Amino acid sequence: MKTYIITALILLSAVVFAQTPDKIMSWLPDVDGWQKPVDKEVFNPDNLFDRINGAAPLFIENGFQEMTTADYNKGDDYITIQVYRHDTPENAFGMYSSERSPDLTFYPTGGEAHGGNESFFFFCGPLYVKIRSNKSSEEAGEAMKRIAEALAANSGIKARLPKIFDHFPQEGKKPNTETFITSNFIGHEFLNNVYVCKYIDETDIPYQLFVIDAGSPENAAKILNNYLGYTGQSLDFKEGFLTITDKYNGDIPCIWKKNYILGIYNENGDKISKAKEIIKSVKLP
Repeated sequence: MKTYIITALILLSAVVFAQTPDKIMSWLPDVDGWQKPVDKEVFNPDNLFDRINGAAPLFIENGFQEMTTADYNKGDDYITIQVYRHDTPENAFGMYSSERSPDLTFYPTGGEAHGGNESFFFFCGPLYVKIRSNKSSEEAGEAMKRIAEALAANSGIKARLPKIFDHFPQEGKKPNTETFITSNFIGHEFLNNVYVCKYIDETDIPYQLFVIDAGSPENAAKILNNYLGYTGQSLDFKEGFLTITDKYNGDIPCIWKKNYILGIYNENGDKISKAKEIIKSVKLP
């Protein structure tokens, strides 16, 4: 047992060491016409407010550990790199997905990226990288893309969306809408660590398909107890299909299966055609 623990600690230390500020700086590429950063600033949960102020609480809620920032320069123009290290890949993805804009162009950089001529954001394992230019131009856009691709490649991290999304159905799915919500899903403090994706049903009504991995059947039961207690419904339930009547969010059709709670939410309270069949199409273990 001691051998396994020591091995796990060594591997964990290697992962953290591989993402130190100095290592991150070494991953930055040369970009024609731009002066490569030499200096950097490093922020942690205690002083992140000094750099990003009002956005800091959400980062910290998503397991923020450290941020390394540096600038490329070209005359009066500059490109700022911010590399946020989170405690887990899921939390890095969660932060990325919370700031994703569906209006931008998406790229396969890292696990997923989106950007334009003013910014380029992507996630890569436990890293969430934000790159911004002070001037919108095609030249800046290409430079940011080059920096992002090099950072992702040099990190050596095999990045991807959380595996649970592999089990979500493709029919009706809206591209690039996968999200991980760490807390307070649809306004409830007991709905945490929720994997969500947006869909449109066969009658063109939008909805969100979600999965909560509670870690154990006992924890899943506790979550449902909290939810049904909140709504005033009977607490006599078992694994299988149930409908939660939420006065603020409408009816929430759900299935409890072992560690998982799967459900459908529509922000207007509209009923979704074939909701039970849709939830059942999520092929979890």
